[in-house]
Amino acid sequence: MDPALLSLIAASVSFVGAHIVMSHPLRAGMIGVLGNGGFQTVYSLIVAATMAWMYFAFKAIETPSVLWQSGYTGPAWIAGSIISLFSMVLLVGSMTPKNPALATPGASEAAKAAPHGVFTVTRHPMMWGFALWGASHIIAAPTARTVVVALAIIVMALVGSHLQDRKKERLMGEAWTEWESRTSYWPRLGGFAKIGPVTWLIAFALWLGISWLHLPLGNVAAGPWRWIG
Repeated sequence: MDPALLSLIAASVSFVGAHIVMSHPLRAGMIGVLGNGGFQTVYSLIVAATMAWMYFAFKAIETPSVLWQSGYTGPAWIAGSIISLFSMVLLVGSMTPKNPALATPGASEAAKAAPHGVFTVTRHPMMWGFALWGASHIIAAPTARTVVVALAIIVMALVGSHLQDRKKERLMGEAWTEWESRTSYWPRLGGFAKIGPVTWLIAFALWLGISWLHLPLGNVAAGPWRWIG
């Protein structure tokens, strides 16, 4: 196997592993030793280091191999583009202090409210946004390096959100179990129709902008820009 690809796999495993073990089994012990501020500093440094490793290992693979031929075709790019738009909608909608999954002082109160917006799709819109982003890239551009990174993001998001349910049950008790009973871990597609127009407009604008950046940054036209210009 290509040494650069092996490095990328090792970096991706380290990135996912660092997120999961420090966010869940090691979190309490690390905070006990380092304090909350020290924990946040160490956590951020390790995550940044593994992310940088992933980036440079990814860039080191200059001629990525295509794993299957359905990628880079019109239908694959259309499907990937649509899925990436939906992922952006979930990410934008999750950026609210009323997200019970976030570590905010009002999380318990937010969990008592009726699910609205992206929370009618899933109680983990941020994590599923990342997972759908990974899926869209596997569909549209199935190179070995892209699949490794995308699978790492998908595993981190879906395993992390499952573990977050268990952690929130311990920390928030009845408030979170009630929230679980009124929301879904798995996305409900019908919920996208209940998301407000402001969220859709912001997500669409960001999706257009980020898609456009694919060409100057990665030499690959993405989203609608593949057919425009």
